[in-house]
Formats: sequence, structure tokens, C-alpha cells
Amino acid sequence: MTTRTTPITIVGAGIGGLTLALELHAAGVPCRIYEAAPELRPLGVGINILPHATAVLADLGLLDRLETIAVQTREAVFYNRFGQHIYTEPTGRYAGYPTPQLSIHRGHLQLTLADIVKERLGADAIVGDHQCLGIDQDGSSVTARFRSPSTGQPQDSITSGVVIGCDGVHSAIRKQFHPDEGAPRYSGVLMWRGTTVGQRFLSGASMVRAGWLRDGKLVIYPIRDNPDGTQLINWVAEIERPYSGDRDWGKPGDPADFAPAFADWDFDWLDVPALLRGADTVLEYPMVDQDPLDSWTVGRATLLGDAAHPMVPRGSNGAGQAILDARALRVALLSDEDVPAALQAYEADRRPKTSAVVLTNRSTPPDAILKEVWERTGDQPFDDIDDVISPAELDAISQRYRQVAGFALPDAAR
Repeated sequence: MTTRTTPITIVGAGIGGLTLALELHAAGVPCRIYEAAPELRPLGVGINILPHATAVLADLGLLDRLETIAVQTREAVFYNRFGQHIYTEPTGRYAGYPTPQLSIHRGHLQLTLADIVKERLGADAIVGDHQCLGIDQDGSSVTARFRSPSTGQPQDSITSGVVIGCDGVHSAIRKQFHPDEGAPRYSGVLMWRGTTVGQRFLSGASMVRAGWLRDGKLVIYPIRDNPDGTQLINWVAEIERPYSGDRDWGKPGDPADFAPAFADWDFDWLDVPALLRGADTVLEYPMVDQDPLDSWTVGRATLLGDAAHPMVPRGSNGAGQAILDARALRVALLSDEDVPAALQAYEADRRPKTSAVVLTNRSTPPDAILKEVWERTGDQPFDDIDDVISPAELDAISQRYRQVAGFALPDAAR
């Protein structure tokens, strides 16, 4: 075995790691990404990138390219399970932000970022088949140890001045830093996710949240416009249910486990049962997170993105927070030549903010609007939503989340 050197080692070629590589390159800081997968494939389904994160992507010169493979979300719309409208709020540029909210296939976003990394940093900027097993440090350097997932054999260790763990919810570096952390926290909600090619609904760029978890909740939004006028529509079905499995977001799901809950959701604006039946692939995933850590950083190594702050996906904010981490880490490294001090400054900035998002996603994410109406109506149809909850109350719920998540507009811009 040999040990190779590089200035900054990024462990993981997810959205956070790729964005960090582009941030460091823009600042003139050499780096290289080591990724467990032998090759990147377009895994996953749809995600949203909120405007505080698309502002970072715009600064990196990425936005024009990403908008060609995404849908610019126009509005967030809330309905009960009877198809009755509760609340609509504009999003992204339509709400007055300088950059959009993008609904996009996670795999297509990742592959596009990876292509741009290779274009800007070189074809060897991403090294696959390298699963990180842990790190070792002395006062001046840190060495990352790797194995090949495809063969099980050790790979060369990599020594550098900094290691950034962007290795996701199964992060070996997080586990090394916090060996007694324990199992993920299950929220009690099981999710099934898929994509279906279908006709445009509502504005053609609407993000719909409907129903509530006790009886079944759906999140539905388009993530790609097709040349024939159809769209690739992402959907997430959520139901409160016991679960004891692992958090494998590539696990196939069975429609028989959730479709009956939505069998009568045939609205004048969307035939939900047909949408669910039309999916090519269904993935099952437990809605889990972990309690916020009391530290991310040890010496010359720190965590970023899901490795630092896994959160339940109820605020469309996981990928966005990883992107914001990348920007903050770049700023910290450029602000202080003392690497451990710079990493501590990054953590001091980002850890409280992301901890607040993790906890708010548990308690009062944007879909708390649905819970409030569900409770006030006793899960029954209403005659007039204004008799149930006022527009000011609805706006206040949404505004509180924007403030916690870091993308609230100033009052003058709203």
C-alpha cells in the first residue's frame, strides 16, 4: 500500500461534496473527491433547491445549466385529502427572490454537477471505488483510509491538509467522531417515492402538499418538462406506520403497501391513483434523522451535508443546507490560514443553523399547515377555509419556517 497526497480531500461525490469542490476551485484551492461508487448513476427521485441555495449555485455560474434540466417552481399549494384548496404561496422568483426554486431529479442534478467538476477541475477530479473507512491525524496532516467496495480490497490511503466528510447518512467519519451516537431516530412515518410521466396539472410548476400523515399525505411536483408536453412528475406518499429496517434510500417499495390509502383521491385537478399506478419504479424509505451533534470537527477534519446534519425531508431543504455548508466552508478556509481554526469557525457558523432546521423539520415544517387544518376540521371537508384558519395564520406558519431555514425575504421585498 502507498499513501498519496492532495491539498484537500473531499470524501463523497454527493451534492454537498460536488458543490464544495466547485467552491474550492473558484477560490483557487486544489482538491479531489473520493467517492465510494465505482461510477455515478442517476439514483433517487425528485428534490427541491430553495432560493438561498440557488443563489450559491448562481454565484458559481451553474444556474443556467441546471435550469435546463429542472422545473422552476412557481408556487407551493396545500390541499386536504378531499382535494379542497387550503393555501397557496408563490416560490422563488415568483415570490420576489433573485433566484428560483428548482424542482429537479436528484440523480440528474448530481451527474450534472459531476460533469461540471470534471470540466473545471479535470477528468481525474473524482476518484470512484473509494469507500472511506476512517481517518488518522497528526498536527500537520490527515490521512484518509479507503477500501474498494467492488473488490473488498484496500485502496491507497490519501494524506492531505484537510479532510471533509461529505459521505452522507452512513458517514464513516461521523461514526469515528461519535462512535456512541446510536441508531437513527425514526419519526414514525414511512415514505414511498416515485416518478411518473404525466400531464401538466395546476400551473404546470406547482408543488402540492395534500392530506395528513394519519390517513396519508402526498407531496407532488413536476421535475422535468418533456418535449411532447408531458412532465416527469415526482411524488412522495407518507403514512404513519411502524418500521424496523435500515435507511436504504434505494430499497424497492410495493405499491400495495400505500396505494389503498389514496384510492379515492381523484380530484378535478389530478387523478392521484392513476399517477401512482403509472410509476416505473417505487422506492421505500423511513423518515429518519439524528439528533444534532455537539461537534462536527476534529483537528483538520470536519463534516458537511447529510454527514453533519441528516434531517427528515419535510422542508425541501436537505440538499440546500449542504450547498450552504459548502459556501460557508470556502469562506472559512479563505479567512484563516490556521486550518483547525478555520474548520471550527465553519462549524460555529453552520452547526447552530442546521441544528435549528433539523429540529424544526420534526415539529413545524411547511406542512404543519396541513396538520393544523386536519386537527381543526377533524379530518372533514370544510365549507370555507377562512372559517377554519385565517390567511394571516397560514402565512405565519410558512414565514416561521423560512426564517429558521434562512431564506425569509425582508418585509420590504415581500
